[in-house]
Amino acid sequence: MPSDSPKPIILYDGICGFCDRIVQFILQRDTHDRFRFASLQSEFSLPLLKKHGINTQTLESICLVFDCGLPTEHLLVRSDAVISIFKELGTFWQMWANILGILPRSLRDRGYDLLARYRYRIFGKFATCPLPQASDRHKFLDLV
Repeated sequence: MPSDSPKPIILYDGICGFCDRIVQFILQRDTHDRFRFASLQSEFSLPLLKKHGINTQTLESICLVFDCGLPTEHLLVRSDAVISIFKELGTFWQMWANILGILPRSLRDRGYDLLARYRYRIFGKFATCPLPQASDRHKFLDLV
C-alpha cells in the first residue's frame, strides 16, 4: 500500500462481544499498523455507510473501507471484508484468506450470516462500545 493512501478502515459492531474480540485479535496481529477502526454505530460510520447504500438499521456485518475520502473509495462487506483483512495481516493469515477465497461467495456469506445471526447469543452484547487501550486509541476514528 502506498504511504500516501489512507489506511483501510474496519467498521465493526461496537456492542458485539464477538466483534470486540475480533478487533482485539486484529490489533494484536497488525504489526505494520495497517488498519484503523470505527464502530458501525458511530457518527463517523453512519454517513459513510449511507454513502455506499448500506442500510444502517439492519447491518450485521463487518465492513472494510479502502481509500476513504478519495475518488477510489470502496467498501467490502461480510466474507469479502474478512478475506481482505486476513490478506493484510501477514503470510499465515494470507493462507487462510486464499483457502476461504476458493469457496463461492454465496457459501462464504451464508456461513458469515449464520454466525452474525447468533453472535449476541453466543458471545454477548455490551451496553456501550468498549474503549480500546490507551496505546491503541489513535487507531479508532470514532474516538478522535
